Amino acid sequence: MAPPRGSMSCTSPRLVVVVVLLAAAAALGFGVRGGAAQLCDDYYDQTCPGVHRIVRRVVKKAHEVDARIYASLTRLHFHDCFVQGCDGSILLDNSSSIVSEKFAVPNNNSARGYPVVDDVKAALEEACPGVVSCADILALAAKISVELSGGPRWRVLFGRRDGTTANITAANNLPSPFDNLTTLQQKFGAVGLDDTDLVALSGEIKRPRLLINRCLVVILHEQRSMRDRSWLFNSLRDAGAHTFGRVQCQFVTARLYNFSGTNRPDPTLDRGYRAFLSLRCPRGGDGTALNDLDPTTPDTFDNNYYTNIEARRGTLQSDQELLSTPGAPTAAIVGRFAGSQKEFFKSFARSMINMGNIQVLTGSQGDVRKNCRVVNGG
Repeated sequence: MAPPRGSMSCTSPRLVVVVVLLAAAAALGFGVRGGAAQLCDDYYDQTCPGVHRIVRRVVKKAHEVDARIYASLTRLHFHDCFVQGCDGSILLDNSSSIVSEKFAVPNNNSARGYPVVDDVKAALEEACPGVVSCADILALAAKISVELSGGPRWRVLFGRRDGTTANITAANNLPSPFDNLTTLQQKFGAVGLDDTDLVALSGEIKRPRLLINRCLVVILHEQRSMRDRSWLFNSLRDAGAHTFGRVQCQFVTARLYNFSGTNRPDPTLDRGYRAFLSLRCPRGGDGTALNDLDPTTPDTFDNNYYTNIEARRGTLQSDQELLSTPGAPTAAIVGRFAGSQKEFFKSFARSMINMGNIQVLTGSQGDVRKNCRVVNGG
């Protein structure tokens, strides 16, 4: 498996620092994949040494009043990085020059956590004004959210700059659970992620403990009250958010009763699990009824997402395609993660680092926004 992509040096905002990342990567048990952007883990050591403490404090405080915030913040990072890179573009509001990504189908009335990002930014501006980018805030908030939810730890690499544009067209084309495996591979490959990243980030987010049990994108299915079901259609567009959260019956009934227009069930679905789902989602029943995406351990951060897939108990078709697509190279990866939670955690951390390196702006590119919702001078 390829190691996480990183860089061997980075430039601090107020002083030039040349850093060798191999030692840091070795401490994590990772190598460094060449050709990535210039990011490093000690980027703010001199200019904002309290960045980790400040972000952790604000995120933990937010969780006291919003149990879903860990998942929400991680999802924001996923949605940011898959649209013109990790540049904080998802945070920009509509303006005379910006068509906000917040109103793309996968985000509208679904993506959340923006006020918490505002609170983090305000706290950082008070401590070290004009230093920490909004893109780096998203990366660190996601890492802290995963960690506080019981998931693996990794060192976040910093030095991203904020973009000055948004791309609602790209936001409308985020990886979807309705995509077949080939399409998912194409979308991940287009941003430099491989099959291991695809499988790891698919499980990452199913974190039943309100976060991403298998995180990413990276990103994703959030639990909401029974009164607020409109989120699900949008949330389902996130590839990989299937380790935690719930799914409405309307998104699984085709597998139960009319798979691919055959008037028969999906042959890859375990018969016992199909019977269970049929009781929960009867033909002609309430399409908004909810089911756990991970029926085995819906409140634990573990590798059961993958063991469920091996048992042909993936709730969504896109889950099962990782294993059941003929000749799929992802099948062996599913088997490896199902057999070793340690291997899954390690790969997940590596894939989060890889995702955090997608098309980042560094050096004099972009800007460091004073307000994450608007470009400077906007």
